[in-house]
This record gives sequence, C-alpha cells and structure tokens, in this order.
Amino acid sequence: MEKALNSRRNRDVLGEIVRTYVRTGEPVSSRAISQVHPESLSSATIRNIMGELEEAGYLYQRHTSAGRVPTAQAYQFFAQQAASDAKVSDADQAWIREQLESAGSAEEMTERAGHILAEVSQGLGIVLMPRLAGSVLNHIRFLLLPDGRVVVVLLSAGGVTRDKIVRPDQDFSQAELDRTAVHLNSHYAGWTLEAIRSDLLGKLSTERERYGRLVSAALQLCDPVLLDSDAGRQVYVEGAAQFASAPELAAGPLRELLSAIEEKGRLVDLLDACIEAPEAVHIQIGVKEISAAGEHLALISAPYSVGEQAKGSLGMLGPMRMQYERAITAMAYLARAFSETLNRS
Repeated sequence: MEKALNSRRNRDVLGEIVRTYVRTGEPVSSRAISQVHPESLSSATIRNIMGELEEAGYLYQRHTSAGRVPTAQAYQFFAQQAASDAKVSDADQAWIREQLESAGSAEEMTERAGHILAEVSQGLGIVLMPRLAGSVLNHIRFLLLPDGRVVVVLLSAGGVTRDKIVRPDQDFSQAELDRTAVHLNSHYAGWTLEAIRSDLLGKLSTERERYGRLVSAALQLCDPVLLDSDAGRQVYVEGAAQFASAPELAAGPLRELLSAIEEKGRLVDLLDACIEAPEAVHIQIGVKEISAAGEHLALISAPYSVGEQAKGSLGMLGPMRMQYERAITAMAYLARAFSETLNRS
C-alpha cells in the first residue's frame, strides 16, 4: 500500500471524500469531511491529509480555491475496499430474491437481472449468456431455412432456450436434420455440446460405416466455431436511456460509445474475461477497451453458472461516480441468486 494510505486515518478520509463526492457530485471541502469524520478532526488536519492524498494521485483540485475530487485511482482503491468489507443490505437481498423468484420463465428472469443491475448502477445492466458449446443439452431441434441455413434451437439447463443460425458446409434436408436431432436427444441429454462433439469424433473414427452421414451432420451442427462466434453470443442490455443521460458523457463520445455497445463484441470480450478472474466480483475503473468515452466509466462484473459447466457473466457499466458499496455487494449477491434460481427452475 502506498505511503499516503498506510494510515487508517488517511484511508478513512479518502473513503469519506469518495462517498461525499458520489452523493453530491460537487468538489469536497475539508470542512465537509471534518463534520462527518468519527474522530472529529479539525479542518486543518483534514486539509493536510487531503494534500498527502493529492500528492499521491488520489485527489485533484479543479481550481485552487475549490475542494477535492477523487481520481480513478481513488475509485479503484475505494471499490476494492468495498469488495472486502461491505455487506449487502437486507432490503437489496429481499428485492433481488423477489424479482428473480417471481419471474415466469428463464428469459424473464434474465431480463429482470439486467434491470436490477441497471437500477443499482444507474447505468447499463448486462447479462452475457454462456457459450452455446458449454451449455448442457436438454433438447435440441434443427430448422431448415429456404436458403440452406439452419436454425439450431437448444433447450439447456434452467429452461433457457437458445437459438443460433448457422450455415453448414453441406446441404441438409429437413428429414436429415430431424433424424440428427432425434439421435442427439436420445443419446446425449445432459451432456454439454463440447462433450457431445468429442464423443461423436470418437465414434466417427471407429465406426464410420455405422454412423457415417448422421454423425457428420451432428458434428457440423454442433461445431463451436459456428455456434460461438462473438457476434452470435446472446447479450441482454438494460438501462440505455438513463445511461445516455449521464453528465460524464459528452454528445460525440456518447454516440461512439453507444455504437460500440450496440455491436456488443467488445462487451462480450470484457465480460468473458471476468469469468476467469480470481475474484468473485471484478472491478475495472476506466473502460477504454469499449471506446474513448469509456475512461469515464466503471465496469463491475461477476460470473454466474448454469449447471456445472456453462458460465455466463453479469455486468454493470456505469458512471465512475457510482455507489460502489451497494453496486459491488448487490452484484455478488445477484450472481449467486441468479445461478441458484436458474438451476432450480
């Protein structure tokens, strides 16, 4: 830890500055902090601490006579502390449970999860569905389109229905697609598509004459390269209207940012990365990977699971001036509750 934050007093002062700025949006004076600090420190003492924090890069002054404003470095420190110390409120627990458990379907539950995330962050709530190849098969159908493409409809664990249009290398009739679906549903219910593909490859190498075109068809239609291109990943995004009104975003950068979000590919990359992160809730202050305007934003994300194999991600993308204690604890609780509720349904 940097010298400026070796002292608990300095850490407490920084925490109060971040909380006050998040609440008011105005530069924070030493007098405002002296009034709320539990040790009843004088304004002069607070000013000295603020000077140390500013020198270390945690605060800055817009004008010489103005109060201090937290930097991205201050938000990162504060958010990490919140992740370690803060507890989800009873009210948020009850609200999250009620929203999820009263949903009539997995799709409605997913929409409600996005709404919860958007409301808590006052930004975007994002739900990235698991990769199709890692999903557990309950039932699969193939529907032939007039141009030769095939719609793959997968009912996976938790009652989640997923569909993807693919263009296989060879032409199929609807009768061939139906026979392939019957074979997969009869022999592979409860398997992931990745495991199905591995088993099919083994059968094709040892029993080609017996399985032949049936297995070849199944291999093509369950190909992860076709099913799991980033452009085809399902992403639910809630809260775009309130996100667009954030004062941190000017009109030009906002258009670029919203365009990047609409394309979704960069969101998929960011949220996929959080699945492998060691921490339960991943916090990123400044999100330049999305667009230049992203440097004023914060991303809070967490993985969730459907069955034992498939993992998706939940995300909040909002202004850097966010209520981190509530956002982080609600995210951690929602990720657990969402996984549990999906897997029970």
